[in-house]
Amino acid sequence: MSDFFPGTDSSPTNAAEYTVTEISGALKRTVEDTFGNVRVRGEISGYRGPHSSGHAYFALKDERSRLEAVIWKGSFSRLKFKPEEGMEVIAHGKLTTYPGSSKYQIVIDNLEPAGAGALMALLEERRRKLASEGLFDDARKQLLPFMPMVVGVVTSPTGAVIRDIIHRISDRFPLHVLVWPVRVQGDTTGAEVSNAIAGFNAFDPHGQIPRPDVLIVARGGGSLEDLWGFNDEAVVRAVAASSIPVISAVGHETDWTLIDHAADVRAPTPTGAAELAVPVKAELEATLASLSARLKGAVSRCIDRKRQLVRAAARALPSPDQLLALPRRRFDEAGSRLERALVASTEAKRLQLRGLRLSPAMLERRVSEARRRFARDAARISPEALSRRVLQHEQALATLLRQGDACLDRRLERTQERLHRAVLRLRIEPIETQLRERQRRLEQATRLLRSVSYQSILDRGFALVTTTDGDIIRRAHNVARGQELSLEFSDGKLPVIASGGQAPKPKAKPTTKPQSGGQGSLF
Repeated sequence: MSDFFPGTDSSPTNAAEYTVTEISGALKRTVEDTFGNVRVRGEISGYRGPHSSGHAYFALKDERSRLEAVIWKGSFSRLKFKPEEGMEVIAHGKLTTYPGSSKYQIVIDNLEPAGAGALMALLEERRRKLASEGLFDDARKQLLPFMPMVVGVVTSPTGAVIRDIIHRISDRFPLHVLVWPVRVQGDTTGAEVSNAIAGFNAFDPHGQIPRPDVLIVARGGGSLEDLWGFNDEAVVRAVAASSIPVISAVGHETDWTLIDHAADVRAPTPTGAAELAVPVKAELEATLASLSARLKGAVSRCIDRKRQLVRAAARALPSPDQLLALPRRRFDEAGSRLERALVASTEAKRLQLRGLRLSPAMLERRVSEARRRFARDAARISPEALSRRVLQHEQALATLLRQGDACLDRRLERTQERLHRAVLRLRIEPIETQLRERQRRLEQATRLLRSVSYQSILDRGFALVTTTDGDIIRRAHNVARGQELSLEFSDGKLPVIASGGQAPKPKAKPTTKPQSGGQGSLF
């Protein structure tokens, strides 16, 4: 101890005295020199995520002890596995002390799970967490399009996986393939794959780069550590949130990752994913040809069946002679009856005409009969009968006149009632309102007239200069010396004679421009 803590002062007890800083510094150097590079196995406790500064503070513990730990911001971004609460890890770093609180801690440079068992436990815990959120539910899964136009592939552009996928698609159904290059192993795998899936979903369906109809996330086989990037929580959430159907083809058939649970379809291999994504063109052509042949056969059989039905219906119909036989017979009988009826009618009319032959005796007999009827009717008509008929007509006329007067009186009364009701419906208020509005508009026009009238200007002390003829003088050079003028004030007019101004000029000649020094007083 004397080598590490040299004393500065002597004391009666021969014990050296040290300051707190000296003791803390000596302890810090001793711990860092002795434990400069250590591997510590323990369970993460008290982890709440990175601090706002980017550093992470937590503790490593086992059954009996606890060790404070810190991961600086630069080391945290390079970690392959991010710390999680309750995760058993192996931490690489160095021990140091914190003089401000007399504590020792480990500064972690690298962090890894404590064996495959820990990884599987972490994977199972993450799977249960995401499953509880419903990200693996079958109701969220989408159906793959039967015939996509564009296939998006998220994988490494240099591996054999992309070549197998493109080769298989070209054999089955050649179409447009878009590749989003990502790292399929390493610390950045999760972030790159999730960004690729989100990037494909952000494409405009009508943009310059077509939006894929189906996505394939593919990688070759590997160990659990190699495939760990596809167990990242960000990747699982990106696949679950994708509006484009996703096919997961990570690893071999026996390999399982969390992306397989979230994807819409899991393929055993990348080649199998290509087979699931597109149909076989030759099979489609064969199916189409078969359906076309079946359609032609069905149409032909339908036409034959309809033709047979038409023929059977035609056989059941009667012939035209059978249809026209009865009408033809009725027509013939009507024709024969018409001929006989015309002959009989002609004979009857001839006999009737013979009975109507005219003669003078017949005419005299008819005239005599007409005279007797006239005399009989004239004897019936006497003056008394005529008087009675005239009286009857006069009484009927008087009755009609009385009825007409009563009708006119009733109509006049109804008209007066309607007029009275119309007068009652007429309100005086609208007329008064119109009068008030007209009065207001008149007052406004009067005020406006007064404001633009020259009388208001005269009230402010000005005067209007006019000639004896009533012409207004607007310029001084228009006034001649000795000219008679009239000054109009607000309270009256005053005649004046100009003592200054221009000399009078003949009216036939134009007036010259007045000089500024020749003007004088108007009075």
